[in-house]
Amino acid sequence: QVQLVESGGGLVQAGDSLRLSCAVSKRTASRYTMGWFRQAPGKERKFVAAISYIAGSTNYADSVKGRFTISRDNAKNTVYLQMNSLKPEDTAVYYCAAANTVLEVTSRRSYPYWGQGTQVTVSS
Repeated sequence: QVQLVESGGGLVQAGDSLRLSCAVSKRTASRYTMGWFRQAPGKERKFVAAISYIAGSTNYADSVKGRFTISRDNAKNTVYLQMNSLKPEDTAVYYCAAANTVLEVTSRRSYPYWGQGTQVTVSS
């Protein structure tokens, strides 16, 4: 089975940067598409970014384009989300997700595997 563990969240000031990490463990060799989603209390979980196994294809939500960068190190089984120029509206729990087959990369229903989430809070 696939297990995902996020880390790197915290409390920061507007304009600061954070880098989230997601460590992936698996029982069998698989080449997963990886995604980041975020959810604020009372809100739907929304797509943030995704990256293919070979890192040749990335996708970003319009709200984070130019500020966030998704990357991966397949040798370390780790995916990253570099977040720059953070805004208060970025405050949410951030979740890492994985899928071995993706029809729609921005849909959370495409991802069967999820981490526990890490809190990001941005003060104004």
